Amino acid sequence: MMIALYPLLPPVIHYGFHFLAPFAIARALFGHQRWLAAAGLMILANLIDADHLLATPIFEPNRCSIGFHPLHSGLAAAAYAAALLVPNWKIRALALGALWHLATDGLDCIMQGTW
Repeated sequence: MMIALYPLLPPVIHYGFHFLAPFAIARALFGHQRWLAAAGLMILANLIDADHLLATPIFEPNRCSIGFHPLHSGLAAAAYAAALLVPNWKIRALALGALWHLATDGLDCIMQGTW
């Protein structure tokens, strides 16, 4: 049974981490009044995937996003980390969402053996 489910596991983890985990992270870090808005901003940070439109082909299943696309680079990660220092919870939520996105994509690369 587990072998039959394995092909479904990486996409479930990938998209679950992109779209469901931010709710738990925001609940833990942003308090009971702002957590839902913070989760929404963290999910909005997934728009960094727009840089995939610059690649040819746009989607390549065996390509690791980390280090390939400009908004998935080390320099971009440093900018997102620096944005965590901005004293504005909305900016911090977006930055955290972008960093979480990179971590999720990195995990995906590890699971696929492309990193």
